[in-house]
Amino acid sequence: MHDRKRVLVTGGAGFLGSHLCERLLADGDDVLCADNFFTGTKDNIAALIGQPHFELLRHDVTFPLYVEVDEIYNLACPASPVHYQFDPVQTTKTSVHGAINMLGLAKRTRAKIFQASTSEVYGDPEVHPQTEDYRGNVNPIGPRACYDEGKRCAETLFFDYYRQHNLNIRVARIFNTYGPRMQPNDGRVVSNFILQALKGDAITLFGDGAQSRAFCYVDDLIDGFVRLMAAPDDVTGPVNLGNPVEFTIRALAEKVIELTGSKSAIETRPLPVDDPTQRCPDITLAKDRLDWQPSIELEDGLKKTITYFEGLI
Repeated sequence: MHDRKRVLVTGGAGFLGSHLCERLLADGDDVLCADNFFTGTKDNIAALIGQPHFELLRHDVTFPLYVEVDEIYNLACPASPVHYQFDPVQTTKTSVHGAINMLGLAKRTRAKIFQASTSEVYGDPEVHPQTEDYRGNVNPIGPRACYDEGKRCAETLFFDYYRQHNLNIRVARIFNTYGPRMQPNDGRVVSNFILQALKGDAITLFGDGAQSRAFCYVDDLIDGFVRLMAAPDDVTGPVNLGNPVEFTIRALAEKVIELTGSKSAIETRPLPVDDPTQRCPDITLAKDRLDWQPSIELEDGLKKTITYFEGLI
């Protein structure tokens, strides 16, 4: 008889969460997906509903949850500026109260618990590429602070529970990720550019397009999650998970136009407040401790993502 792990994924109907649920089921786990469907959708997990080892629970992590589990992946939080700035108070509550509630559950069940943190904890970085010991340059009162500071506070809580209650924690700092099931309306650069190109609309570039990002395909990232959770107990993190290969936003726009065969023109707009000029992970720690690094090239990942969005349109 297979001794299945019982795994809770909060935010399990979201972009990353749905891919993680799929991976965990494929690995032979019992998966409990909890989501309040603020940004997640049932469409993302439609193929999993009805599978014997998958369970869906409508739940908001700002309220306690009483279930029996062996592992918890805490992914619940709107992650794009469009969504996290829509209700900034709720965004902070999701990060902070959500962390407290999930840590409380982990403490009661002695479950191993994973926090999906973010490269946004580095703010607009003055160190490049970003290493885990860099403490960041975050504006605590700006329009992005609900997310940046919420995630920073969640990391604080995780490490306090680790020190005070001897909890088995894992903290991943996620850099720009893309792939199928990104939300069309979330304002992220990859989904924006692909949709604009497919519709023949002008591609909107904020600033001059010289700002850089490093884009990781979702399957690579999820593999990093699973490796971090399975790592020895001294690997608490934080661990950067992302692609260390940088691209300018303008180069991304040109690549999307090329791959879609679009006739879209590129238009520039003013840069949003506190938008980081550079964002790139140093993944030395992930390579050393998790034997992990991304393997999917940007062009290959973009092709799969474009195919997904063509299906939506």
